Amino acid sequence: MKEYSYITVWKLKNTSLDEVWKTIKAVDDWPNWWKGVVRVQTIKEGEANGIGKISELTFKSFLPYTLSFQSELLQLKFHECMIGKATGELEGSGVWNFRMENETIRIQYEWNVKTTLTWMNVFAPLLRPVFKWNHDLIMQWGLEGLAKKLNATIV
Repeated sequence: MKEYSYITVWKLKNTSLDEVWKTIKAVDDWPNWWKGVVRVQTIKEGEANGIGKISELTFKSFLPYTLSFQSELLQLKFHECMIGKATGELEGSGVWNFRMENETIRIQYEWNVKTTLTWMNVFAPLLRPVFKWNHDLIMQWGLEGLAKKLNATIV
């Protein structure tokens, strides 16, 4: 398996940390505002706070493939971070961090995964820059969709 580590930072103004938090935590709603999120299906309901919830997510960009994996919410620190585990076509972890910087909400996503699909691993030496471009594009779509949904301003 090939390893990938990405850090994405989003910055928004003219919205609240609570709205950003609730919108990102509501993973089932992502396809309604995040271009590239094709489908989200709840596999297992978690506790009342969401811990233990398992969702299957499918992503697609302009490239001729989709990626599906299950994401389990492992930890929450209200308005500060969400930590999840990915299994399936991608395996690893994702961490959302939230903080206020003056009037700006800073959202940082750390994605550390390995690919499990044979074709991705075989062609990784050649396609690694394409996979990064794809990740960055989908994350940009997420930022744009979040800003539009919350009527916020991208910084």
